[in-house]
Amino acid sequence: MPRYGRLGLPLYEAIYSMRAIRRMRPDPVSDEDLEIILDAARQAPNGGNAQPWHFIVVRDPQLKRELGTLYHEAWWAKRADEGIEGPDHPAFENPVRRSAMRLADEIGEAPVMILLCATAQGPGAANSVIPSVQNLLLAARGLGIGGTITTLHPVVDDRVKALMEIPDEAQIVYCVPLGYPRGRFGPLNRKPLREIVSEDKWGSTPDWIA
Repeated sequence: MPRYGRLGLPLYEAIYSMRAIRRMRPDPVSDEDLEIILDAARQAPNGGNAQPWHFIVVRDPQLKRELGTLYHEAWWAKRADEGIEGPDHPAFENPVRRSAMRLADEIGEAPVMILLCATAQGPGAANSVIPSVQNLLLAARGLGIGGTITTLHPVVDDRVKALMEIPDEAQIVYCVPLGYPRGRFGPLNRKPLREIVSEDKWGSTPDWIA
């Protein structure tokens, strides 16, 4: 049984300090920590308790490089869909965009990459995988490990499936790099509640929000 006692960080601290980590040190993530992280992922709520998920842990250096190359292609395919061509586009004046672009270059060097897959096609199966990634990232945060949610693109989907021997009936939902951050967790920059919460009707701000 995974050693849950190592998740000593209070839940509120994990929630209020967990941000997307895109720059990671090369230090390896231990088998023990991966077991804790993935066991937390499988505890997530899901439709009908069908648990329609499968997690592929990628640590082999050559496989990571090949997957990283495909991710890079997918990332730029998504930018092309947005009308963004090349790194000199004004969109990359945004520091978050620049960080994501750098991750597209470096993701194959992450200590671990995890593919979260649904074991059936269709949005229903994928939707049931979504809560598991939050559990995964919170458990990782509790161990001092960071990561971020990324997705692929149809242009590379078949090649990623072939590389990782994923059956046709499954679908890749997320690709999550994990590692010890270069830098810090938090502080977070989030919109205030008053801007994003309504009560009863859209635009009616609750008077109980400070």
